[in-house]
Amino acid sequence: MIPNAVKQGVDLPEAASWRDVMQRIATDVASPNSDLADRTATFPAQTFEALRCSGMLGLMVPKSLGGQELGLRKIADLCAVLAGACGASGMVYAMHQIKLSSLVAHGMQTEYHRALMRDVVAKQLLIASSTTEAGIGGDMRISNCAIEMTGDRVSLIKQASVLSYATEADIIMATARRGPASAGSDQVLIALRRSDYQLQRTAEWNTLGMRATCSEGFLLTATAGADQIFPKPFHEIAVQSMLATAHVLWSSVWFGIATDALSRAHASVRATARRMPSDFAGPLPGAARLAEATAKLQTFKSTLVAHIERFETAKHDEDDLSSINFAIEMNNLKVMASNMAVDIVREALMVTGIAGYRNDGPFSVGRHLRDVLSAPLMVANDRILANTAGLVVAGRFDSCLE
Repeated sequence: MIPNAVKQGVDLPEAASWRDVMQRIATDVASPNSDLADRTATFPAQTFEALRCSGMLGLMVPKSLGGQELGLRKIADLCAVLAGACGASGMVYAMHQIKLSSLVAHGMQTEYHRALMRDVVAKQLLIASSTTEAGIGGDMRISNCAIEMTGDRVSLIKQASVLSYATEADIIMATARRGPASAGSDQVLIALRRSDYQLQRTAEWNTLGMRATCSEGFLLTATAGADQIFPKPFHEIAVQSMLATAHVLWSSVWFGIATDALSRAHASVRATARRMPSDFAGPLPGAARLAEATAKLQTFKSTLVAHIERFETAKHDEDDLSSINFAIEMNNLKVMASNMAVDIVREALMVTGIAGYRNDGPFSVGRHLRDVLSAPLMVANDRILANTAGLVVAGRFDSCLE
């Protein structure tokens, strides 16, 4: 269905006001529905209907194909705003944008992928990702399944151990070996429309947090055109766009969760101050801890912004984009951001005390804590640090401040 805002030709906002649009959706739709979506582990359908009707799913697409061509920093900010209201909604929006970034970066040379981008804008299509697979231990750079080619048609059967919001998506971008005789690391990426595939649920999603992402397991069976495969090998797509974008936008989601948790802690301290007698002269309970957590949040923001700028610079130099040092920096962002987010939300809980521990009330941060605890686990920090260790040994230590 084409969203009303797009179908009726309603003037959409200028780039500077997209944040205002997202803030309204976050406040009016995502926040009121967040607890129910979390409690029942159901997809936040109302939030994404509002996003579609406001034209928010195709903002990264080039203007030549009908989009707004928003840069990564603006998209990251939108992810943070939405995540502050509902962490799962922010994560789904971020995962959509991660796949869209690969489509934009590597699909401009083929008519099929250009047409897909036009449809993402016009029909506000939601994109999901199938990069994980049963039997490979969470390593998305290896595939067991393979593309089978018959003339100009291809087929694929994939045991997707985790496929977030699969039944709600309009497009699934899946990885597979190039062919049955290919090595596990010789992968391609294919963009599948809903009419190209069938899904059979194989695993439920009953988790501590991020419950409304609906990251269930599925058997994915697809038949599609050969032109739906991206020309570049998946290895290059991952290195040049997907991994860095994922680390930036995931970090933005965690920043949004941490920011909202800390804002609740701030409100809690102010409420305590208002209840204090006018002649109270002692230290305000929680204020010192709030100040320390605020400093951590400021460091988090500075780190995230610096890495976004680093990525934007690297995009103009393919050698830099594919370099060991760049990979190390982006891996470090994910590890630092996920750890800092957990620390900040935990500090917010200590400030709010029992009011924050409750699942109701204006100072509750229980959902924030449960959601943000997923951060060090997706992809596991231990796995990233092990990969980074090999890069550090092979690379050159950089101490330059310029």
